[in-house]
Amino acid sequence: MVSRRGFLTGLALAPVVYAAGCSIRPSAPGSTGSTRPLPIPPLAASTVGADGVRRFALRAQAGTTEMIRGKQTATWGYNGSVLGPTVRARRGEQVGFTVTNDLPEASSVHWHGMHLPAKFDGGPHQMIAPGAVWAPQWTVQQQAATLWYHPHPHGATEKHVHRGLSGLFLIDDDAADALDLPKEYGVDDIPLVIQDRRFTADGALDESDATDVGLLGDTIVTNGIANAHLSVTTDRVRLRILNGSSGRLYHLAFGDGRAFQLIATDGGLLPKPVTLNRIQLSPGERVELVVSVGAGENVTLRSLPITERAGIDRAAEFGFDDTFDVLILRAAESPRPSAALPATLVPMRALATATTAPTRAFDLQWFMINNRRMDMNRIDMTVPVDTTEVWTVRNKDNWPHNFHVHDVQFQIVAIDGNAPPLALSGWKDTVYTAPGASYTLAMHFADHTDPTYPYMYHCHLLHHEDQGMMGQFLVLTPGQQPTPLRMDMDMGAMGHG
Repeated sequence: MVSRRGFLTGLALAPVVYAAGCSIRPSAPGSTGSTRPLPIPPLAASTVGADGVRRFALRAQAGTTEMIRGKQTATWGYNGSVLGPTVRARRGEQVGFTVTNDLPEASSVHWHGMHLPAKFDGGPHQMIAPGAVWAPQWTVQQQAATLWYHPHPHGATEKHVHRGLSGLFLIDDDAADALDLPKEYGVDDIPLVIQDRRFTADGALDESDATDVGLLGDTIVTNGIANAHLSVTTDRVRLRILNGSSGRLYHLAFGDGRAFQLIATDGGLLPKPVTLNRIQLSPGERVELVVSVGAGENVTLRSLPITERAGIDRAAEFGFDDTFDVLILRAAESPRPSAALPATLVPMRALATATTAPTRAFDLQWFMINNRRMDMNRIDMTVPVDTTEVWTVRNKDNWPHNFHVHDVQFQIVAIDGNAPPLALSGWKDTVYTAPGASYTLAMHFADHTDPTYPYMYHCHLLHHEDQGMMGQFLVLTPGQQPTPLRMDMDMGAMGHG
């Protein structure tokens, strides 16, 4: 085993080439001042043809965005200068996309949290060359949820996301529609993409001097702008929150400590609302919160210092001490009343118990999983289709990591043998892993098989992923033999057109 110093020195010598948005609709105007109205990403336009397929078009392109008032920042986005439109589809629908790459280098579009065939997953094996078009199509086969889409070029994911390429993908279904929840998009059902950025004096994105967790910024941008406010016209508002940062964890709470209701995590609605007054999100995780506001109130959503930091060294360097204002909620003088939240949401069937024997084990350490860096030409494991597996994941490092699995939503069965807190009791596809802790995850690989195209599992701190903290697996039918692609590029060459 090499030492940490020796391993990191090797990384410094290895060639890693980095690659470096959506027209956004302002929310209802609020009072003037140092803040600006929160932009609301528009719903993506779609058409349904005679074949019943709902079709969308996305174009990755370069532009400029006024992230900081009065300064133009060069950014990338889908169908606009930054971020992307919110894609919306229903469970059971067939969806198809025309994805055009107008960027100067190759990229991809990964549908984070989506259950779909591996050849349409949008990982590093589905790169789109400059000027090329990719046309994935699949049937949505999962419950209502807040998912997202973003690039996944191996070795360059952090820079592509940092420059603005992200968007939300909302799934609807009958069970969610039947619940009396805030659901008017952009009015009482608000998408929030929270990211951190650092800027140069002239307003350009500062992509220098990454820390060991990646490009840690000193400015929060919410839905693409800094210092945003939301004018709230109802007495309850639903916030669909994505931690879209590459390396920063957020410890979210309201400035006055008021309680809110957690109604959903990555993969959809919980069995019942959970009352909290703060919640932590690592990169890639999503939550849906419902918060009540009174007439004329100003309430600030903040990110507080990370208090659970046992085993973390250099916590300040990783941003654990930082406090940020994320968004100011400005309530109307006579907000429209809303119905009380339902006491129950959607049922959830347990996939395993804390005593179920693990199928596989994964150790996270030093930009590696199980002592191996990502190799595009290595299949790390094969999974039989229509099976439920139990994985144990352990952070052996003294750094923050998390763990994301493509194609599935998983259940956290146990943390160090104990039942997870209620905030982690729902469907997840990404989970923060504290140093020294062991997480038992149960997941079902339902139906999609492919002997050629793999799915990924990786740390979603994007610098860690880019440096090799990732593996890949095939889902196979009984007796099926792997026939994986051979890639003619190494980690350092990925991201070039």
